[in-house]
Amino acid sequence: MNALRQRPLAIGPLRAFEAVARLSSFRGAAEELHLTQPAISRQIRSLEDEIGTPLFTRGTRHVALTGAGSTLLRTAAPLLQQLDTTVQQLRRQRQRQPVGLTTFASFASLWLLPRLRDFQERHPGIDIRISASDHLADLDDPELDLALRYCRPDLAPPGSTRLFGELLTPVASPSLLARHPIRRAADLAHHVLLEEDDARPNASTLSWRAWLREHAPALGDPKAWIYLNYTYQQIQAALAGQGVALARVALVTEALARGELVEPLGAAGRLRSAHAYWLVRWPDRDGRPGVAAAEAWLLQQAAETRAALGETADGDAATPTPPRLRPRVMR
Repeated sequence: MNALRQRPLAIGPLRAFEAVARLSSFRGAAEELHLTQPAISRQIRSLEDEIGTPLFTRGTRHVALTGAGSTLLRTAAPLLQQLDTTVQQLRRQRQRQPVGLTTFASFASLWLLPRLRDFQERHPGIDIRISASDHLADLDDPELDLALRYCRPDLAPPGSTRLFGELLTPVASPSLLARHPIRRAADLAHHVLLEEDDARPNASTLSWRAWLREHAPALGDPKAWIYLNYTYQQIQAALAGQGVALARVALVTEALARGELVEPLGAAGRLRSAHAYWLVRWPDRDGRPGVAAAEAWLLQQAAETRAALGETADGDAATPTPPRLRPRVMR
């Protein structure tokens, strides 16, 4: 067999073939592809020679496909369309600025996603890719640019920026508190407590037992316990009136402001943790405008959260200010 007929078809003659077949005109194909009519004729003859069979019957005033031409067109037309669509998508993607961000699932659900619409309105040309994972990502991951993490100050990676600190407080739905009010810590004995079921060492500082040791050491067992894997599940259960959650205040400031959750013991029931939330930068991403815009926006959002918590950038106490409410995002 001729080795020439075993090689892949060139895309140029195939595109000329598709245009002539679709338009039934060598002249029309030439105009569409910005070529001369003799150039189109040469490409079609080259394709017919390479395949080894005529693809068109040529009349004085018309061009018609042969049986072989019809068979080839059924395959070539959708493939060329798919190719053109892919190229257009690649061109559009190149014009946009993707930013990869990783954080843990509860922080993404409760803090980041409800605020993300604001970023999209300010920066419509930047695409955000969120990787929600409780595992620290490698700093050489090419698809990630920024990380939002939670740890003690001595464990924060070099160059990290502190966003805000950690305060814990009991929260419950208004409907639950209407049935069974909580006026002092001892009243928690009559409630179901929603506890995060986390075996990691640092999780003990976020537990009900740590809070009870500080605020109600004489309290016995509550009415019941419900153990949940993630912080956002505790908040969802509290919103549904299934019990009282020990919430991370930074993650529920807007739910408190909207009245969806209530902090029954107020500021007196808060417990400060040694942990804080941090913005971690990938070392080689500083020159990208999209990353810089996302970082600036995150720092501005963190400043609003600090104001709602009543703390300064260094973690010192300040006068709390109400959070700015945003359109609610379903989660």
